Amino acid sequence: MYKVSIIGGGGRVGSDAAFALQLGGIVGEIALVDANRDMADGEALDILHGTSLTAVQVITSGDYEVVNDSDCVVVTAGLRRKPDESRLELINRNVGLFRQILDSLRGCKLRDGATILVVSNPVDILTQLAAESGIVPESQVLGLGTVLDTCRFRSLLAAHFNAPATDIKALILGEHGDSMVPIWSCAGIGGVPLASLPGYTDDVAKGIFEATKKSGAEVIRLKGGAGRAVGISIKEVVETMAMDKKKLLPVSSVQHGKMGISGISLSLPTRVGRTGVVEVLEPKVSDSEREGLLHSAQSLKDVWGQIQ
Repeated sequence: MYKVSIIGGGGRVGSDAAFALQLGGIVGEIALVDANRDMADGEALDILHGTSLTAVQVITSGDYEVVNDSDCVVVTAGLRRKPDESRLELINRNVGLFRQILDSLRGCKLRDGATILVVSNPVDILTQLAAESGIVPESQVLGLGTVLDTCRFRSLLAAHFNAPATDIKALILGEHGDSMVPIWSCAGIGGVPLASLPGYTDDVAKGIFEATKKSGAEVIRLKGGAGRAVGISIKEVVETMAMDKKKLLPVSSVQHGKMGISGISLSLPTRVGRTGVVEVLEPKVSDSEREGLLHSAQSLKDVWGQIQ
């Protein structure tokens, strides 16, 4: 039975991820941990009430002892930015919280080959931190990275070109943040290059990408916070590991030379299996896309060098 523990399971993202995993029916046990114990208990109870109509699953909540025997630990806990707070100040606060979570995880007994999936932001920086923590081998640490950005990107492309979103093949790589890079050179719908479709122009493409970058902020403005698409994106990564699919996903992981990038975590096409990163691929990209990815890596390294 594949067990997933969600740190921050009482929050919007953590609970939406738990609900998505319940509906997926692949994960056998879901455990929720949250600083607000009542919220974790309440979400677990709410999910438990639906199990007779979903799948044979064990739903639990509690302190970090419920994390023992996990195959995957998903970390969604994080702090929101204060009105007068800089991005770097928020990063340092979240790094502090994340280090506390890692300290708690050190006391847990995870199963052999267990993975850590980082969702909390800044996800690439925190993925790097988790990889360097030594709790599990580096290759068993992944960040959600640009899986969510890619999901949003494909959905917006589908809406514009009036095509099924599942037929869209397009990627966003690099940082989950301002320096993310759309890979237009391989984008298409049902095997047809995107640039050859009626209505495609560089301005249209730029507009869709800009809307993608602003999607998270727009959802926050409209409803207070993102959760549904994040939960579905988490489900995609977790179930890929649970079923050892070896699927290619744009997750974040520590890079070791692909695209000329080393020493920082960001998203490149990654084959994902039961124990995390199986292989990182180096896609053929345009010169401008390669430059964008190198810029993205440097931007993340600059932030990594400043965190306390």
